[in-house]
Amino acid sequence: MKKTSTRLADGRELVYYDARDDVVRDAVDHRPLAPVTTTSEIRRDPLLGDSVAVASHRQGRTYHPPVDACPLCPSRDGHRGEIPDSDYDVVVFENRFPSLAGDAGRCEVVCFTSDHDASFADLSEERAALVLDVWTDRTAELAELPQVEQVFCFENRGTEIGVTLAHPHGQIYAYPFVTPRTERMRHSVAEHRAATGRNLFDDLVRRERAEGDRVVLAGEHWTAFVPYAAHWPYEVHLYPTRRVPDLRALDEAARTEFPRIYLELLRRFDRIFGDAGTPTPYIAAWHQAPLRDRRREDFALHLELFTVRRTSGKLKYLAGSESGMSVFINDVPPEAAARRLREVASA
Repeated sequence: MKKTSTRLADGRELVYYDARDDVVRDAVDHRPLAPVTTTSEIRRDPLLGDSVAVASHRQGRTYHPPVDACPLCPSRDGHRGEIPDSDYDVVVFENRFPSLAGDAGRCEVVCFTSDHDASFADLSEERAALVLDVWTDRTAELAELPQVEQVFCFENRGTEIGVTLAHPHGQIYAYPFVTPRTERMRHSVAEHRAATGRNLFDDLVRRERAEGDRVVLAGEHWTAFVPYAAHWPYEVHLYPTRRVPDLRALDEAARTEFPRIYLELLRRFDRIFGDAGTPTPYIAAWHQAPLRDRRREDFALHLELFTVRRTSGKLKYLAGSESGMSVFINDVPPEAAARRLREVASA
């Protein structure tokens, strides 16, 4: 992997990641951009004990532009976007409309391919492996920032999720605090350790592999399963066989197997509802250990993949119980969801 760092016209960092070492990236961003101004602020909720990012400048962010004005496409044929070069493999740049900035963290955009009409599931195994390397490198880079406590790599796909740019891309949030979801996991892990002397993540994966009825895909180094108490109608968790705290700690065997397993999982997600030509909206979220946790080795890196669609043409809305009280009601038994995902053959 070759890494080339440059600056956009407004001073934001942009990094090209190429599979070939002989690629030259010297294109210059000539757009007349004004300096980025942000109003990101972190406010602590004293009642719930969590944090809220207030970012009013995001009201002006790019919203469903036409294809010929997509800011994530390469700059060519008269088009000038966020990527100055006329083509690219994978690119990462600082978000122009970040939810977190400065002492409040950092937000980055990850473009998986220059092909506007593709999706992650369309990538080759080689490109998916490069994206994994990029996520790992960004985790390492952002971990060095003194204000960052946790790095979150994720992909939102589909207008139903709220995506405003159709080009295949993901994001990385570098939080200046430990997120509430991770805090709850850490608490559960500590309680389980105190009660049993064992690691909760290890026990969960061991149980799923032993029972088998919720396992979707299993390789030598990764296991994908629908969790016993899945919140979403179709939700899959992907764990490496060897527990590691974050992407940086994956061994070469796990890194090599990941593209095949993950691409197969995404392709099955696209076929579960039988809607030819209608991609399944989803969120794919990497959970990594907080950077300064003294017991971070007890945490297990894993990816959580879920869709907001509950059946063909129908969405799972977070209504009163879910939004008001955080009590999810799942319409699809996890065993049935896993069975459906096992039955669906990818294209």
